[in-house]
Amino acid sequence: MKYIGNTDEYFEIINLDNSNTEAIDNPIEGQLSVIWFLEDNNELIIDSQTYTFKKNQLICLTGFHKVKINHLAKANVLRFNSPFYCIINHDSEVGCKGILFLGSKGLPLLSPSEDDLKSLDSLTKMVFLEMQSKDGLQQEMLQMLLKRFLILCTRIYKANEKLDILPKVESDLVREFNFLVEEHFKTKHSVTEYASMLNKSPKTLSNLFGKLHDKSPLRLIQDRIMLEARRLLRYTEKPISEIGYEIGFQDIQSFSRFFKKNEGASPSDYRSVLPI
Repeated sequence: MKYIGNTDEYFEIINLDNSNTEAIDNPIEGQLSVIWFLEDNNELIIDSQTYTFKKNQLICLTGFHKVKINHLAKANVLRFNSPFYCIINHDSEVGCKGILFLGSKGLPLLSPSEDDLKSLDSLTKMVFLEMQSKDGLQQEMLQMLLKRFLILCTRIYKANEKLDILPKVESDLVREFNFLVEEHFKTKHSVTEYASMLNKSPKTLSNLFGKLHDKSPLRLIQDRIMLEARRLLRYTEKPISEIGYEIGFQDIQSFSRFFKKNEGASPSDYRSVLPI
């Protein structure tokens, strides 16, 4: 079921199974998605990595993720674009920027509690009902339901990742760091650069992530660079030198050293063994 507004607003909810996986192929630019797996036995390849998802897990995807579905038992997919609801402009309302979407920490995976599942189910049913309404308040109602859905997902993620143990100011700092890395990883490769943008010291950032027993800030930056390098090597035919330059390396030698140190293979070797 799909809502399309007068100025390119787009919101959709889909009952998905193995017979209609093409419904989520070719994502629209700027599109954000939440997939809620309703049964076990789901296998997806996301950015060349194979994942298996269990019943009642949720993942959050952007239009930049490269997704191939090997098998999908049953899922609900909720997706929307920025004109319908911009998570950056509404960050003070939902607080999902930098963790559910537009963050540097890999694929967001949510494991809700039983109470969370009841709330998710209730909200999803309300979305399906509201999709059948055609009055002038439909967009506002759908935006309100989406907002509630995203707030709940944000709370689930924070509980899963222990972000809820931090004071709000520190939790927001983690989110803002993740968001800045996503925005600037192609040009800024050092913790010092991000610390400066946040008006903090590199040590403050390291100590903060240490509280979460998480990857170091430098590791998060490097992982995001590597994700983009793998995407470009896997899904484009760009020359390796061009890929290196695109993600901030001045010459192919420095890019190759960085890639091999993190992947265990050179960019050319990595590309040569990818499936055709």
